[in-house]
Amino acid sequence: MIVIELFAPPGVLDQAQRQRLGKRMIDALMSTGDAHARSVMDSAHALTQVLIHEPAAWITGDRHHADPADPPRYLVRVSAPAAWRKEMSAHAIERLTQALAECEAEAGRPYDEHHVLVHVVGIAEGSLGMGGRPMGSLDLIRHITAPHRDAITHMPTDGLPPGTVIDPVCGMTVDLGSTDLVLELDGILHGFCNGQCRRIFADDHGLPLNAELGSA
Repeated sequence: MIVIELFAPPGVLDQAQRQRLGKRMIDALMSTGDAHARSVMDSAHALTQVLIHEPAAWITGDRHHADPADPPRYLVRVSAPAAWRKEMSAHAIERLTQALAECEAEAGRPYDEHHVLVHVVGIAEGSLGMGGRPMGSLDLIRHITAPHRDAITHMPTDGLPPGTVIDPVCGMTVDLGSTDLVLELDGILHGFCNGQCRRIFADDHGLPLNAELGSA
């Protein structure tokens, strides 16, 4: 569950631009190439929302008066589980800044990337809720991947680079030579992209974990 809030000066974006930019920002944030199974990314898309705000007042700290709409200033706030914040911050800042650059280019406006501020905020465990109950980061990954884990387990592995496997929870390709996040089941060694996927797999199959591993 990720919420993207965009603050823009009043009148800079028309309704069509808001719609295009909102979709572009979701696609930009969710774009990880072929890292995860497409079905899992579709589930993550469905839980991502964009809210666009136009504050009644926008005051800058410039020594001389500056019109926040000329060129437009933007503030983007991304709220996500705290366990994901560190890993996603660089990706979010780069991709969302680029999405705004593309929007400005389409509008024919001069663009200054220093007028885009991105805040990635981590929400404490247990402080997000869905379906009437609190959900931690592990709960969200479990929810997003649950409908797809059986299909991921049976994904074809032909063409995978040597020494790599598919994470059976999220579908990401994992290099066994660069991770110790592994579990063996029925003689098959499984690798995981993070500790939360490993924990979900262990819980599903009743496997013990030697240590509690997180994804942060």
